[in-house]
Amino acid sequence: MSETSPPRLTTAGKLAVFLFVAACLYGAYALFLRKPVAGGGSAGQPGGQPAARPAGGGLFGGDAPAVAIGIAYGTEKERWLQWAAAEYAKTSDGKRVKVDLIPMGSLEGAQAVLAGDQRITVWSPASALYKDIFLEDWQVKHGNKAIVREENLALTPMVVVLWAERYGPFIAKYGQVSFRTLGQALAEPSGWQAIAGKPEWGLFKLGHTHPNQSNSGLMALVLMAYDYHNKTRGLTLQDILDPGFAAWTQGIERGVSGLANSTGNLMREMVLKGPSAYDAVAVYESVAIDYLKNAEGRWGELRIAYPQRNLWSENPYYILDAPWSTKEQREAAAKFLDFLLSEPIQRESLAHGFRPGNPAVPVRFAGSPFVAYERFGLKVDLGTVCEPPRAEVINNLLAGWQRSHGAP
Repeated sequence: MSETSPPRLTTAGKLAVFLFVAACLYGAYALFLRKPVAGGGSAGQPGGQPAARPAGGGLFGGDAPAVAIGIAYGTEKERWLQWAAAEYAKTSDGKRVKVDLIPMGSLEGAQAVLAGDQRITVWSPASALYKDIFLEDWQVKHGNKAIVREENLALTPMVVVLWAERYGPFIAKYGQVSFRTLGQALAEPSGWQAIAGKPEWGLFKLGHTHPNQSNSGLMALVLMAYDYHNKTRGLTLQDILDPGFAAWTQGIERGVSGLANSTGNLMREMVLKGPSAYDAVAVYESVAIDYLKNAEGRWGELRIAYPQRNLWSENPYYILDAPWSTKEQREAAAKFLDFLLSEPIQRESLAHGFRPGNPAVPVRFAGSPFVAYERFGLKVDLGTVCEPPRAEVINNLLAGWQRSHGAP
């Protein structure tokens, strides 16, 4: 080796250098992880802020949201709620909340909550018709207040949807659409032969949902009772137990085709299968609007008729004080509720046929379905709206239907 050649490291020296460099890199990495969030210190330091989390992380780190909430909802709101949940996920609050939408019939949802379904933080049925029964059952089981906050998301009445080619002959024969005239059509032994001289159309076929599972089926029973007794309020137990009423409803129910578990599913089935399955169905106005254009391209136009007596579905949003829900879940459910009631989201509810629950949002304007679809029979004014019956009346109405229909 020449005198000018630089000294070479021994094997031990190389190892020492490697360990020194590795230690420096590890120290830099550790300092980076402990760097506080801008504007505050780490936990226990001035500012009281928690240590920084990985980008996009909720309380659980990574991409996981801070809290998950489950909403048991009637499928009549499905398209609107799915859109709203996707929009909410784009907001700063929404990035920290996982909204789990659980489709259930309105009564089915109440029964799931009472049975202790721990997925459910919010119950959002189609209407408040079953609320008193739910609260009574909850009080017996839990002994506390069931609902910590409630608001009406959107309003919709009941309608009867018929195929347009059959609506005209029906009106020519009976003069109007009511549960009394629907009952008369179902009672015709020769069906459409007697109604319109159309034997090829077969028997008159009416559909409504299962009253023990879906709110619209229960509303159909209530409206039958009001029609039979020629009332708009004050339905009593005596009215429900009237033998004449019992015989009349049994005659209607024997002619009902199918018992879907939700209104959305019933309307979908009518559009998919056409007049061979149903001539008419009793559904929510919002559901009918959502399917008007779909039906036109398959089986022809639909026609919307408003029953002589009607009921509102308010689509309430009940935040539950359930044993399995946390304070954070209830707060997250309240923030999502505020989002649903905001004007842009309420305007979108109109596109799906609802009348907004926020009174600041108009119903009639250019582009509103109540203007665009007026030719299908849509109208803003309902006429006669009935009073929701008491819990004991509804309980006996359901019990009578169940006994006569042999349904679970």
